[in-house]
Amino acid sequence: MYEVRIMVTKEEVISKFKEAIINGDEEEAVKWAKESISIGLDAYEMITKYGGEAMEIVSKMYEEKKIFVPEVLLAANALTNAIEILKPYIKIETTKVPAKIVLGVVEGDIHDIGKNLVKIMLSAAGFEVIDLGRDVPLQKFIEVTKEVKADVLGMSALMSTTMPGMKKVIDMLKEAGIRDKIVVIVGGGPVTPEWAQSIGADARPKDASAAVGITKELVEKLKQKRGESW
Repeated sequence: MYEVRIMVTKEEVISKFKEAIINGDEEEAVKWAKESISIGLDAYEMITKYGGEAMEIVSKMYEEKKIFVPEVLLAANALTNAIEILKPYIKIETTKVPAKIVLGVVEGDIHDIGKNLVKIMLSAAGFEVIDLGRDVPLQKFIEVTKEVKADVLGMSALMSTTMPGMKKVIDMLKEAGIRDKIVVIVGGGPVTPEWAQSIGADARPKDASAAVGITKELVEKLKQKRGESW
């Protein structure tokens, strides 16, 4: 017996993929992630564009009180599992400048999809990424940065109420005497380039892909100025 394979269009795969994420259906999200690879869709675009669009819909539904935190977490989990399928197929140029990067979502914030996308892209580019996860105590950013002698500290926030934590961390880096030893990158929905500049961050990449190029450039400049190590 031969298995009969029903052909689906790229549009159908994308639609089903987004629908699965919105519904928080992990099994379906993984299924359509695999299907997207089999028909030649771009893995990075599936994650950042279509996965991102699905999560934007989820966020809007949450804001409109059509769904609640459990449904948001199910959607995020569905996308996270789909990302694991798509990750090996992301094509990206690896860096020639080794660097250690500490990443985390600031204290009080549990939204880590954006941070996870940045982690995937930076790891794929050859950087060593230390992921602190979400709802990270501000002092922990300092402790781990010093412990591993990081070259880059990346912080994310999706809620405007948690954004001030980023400035506090930068101030703490100054107090610890290590601000000039590292690059600080910030991101998240409400974080603008202007606000990032106002708190003393080095950059606010527009997306996960841009984070790779900006990080490479800033690390090269840092090491020319600072040297290879602390």
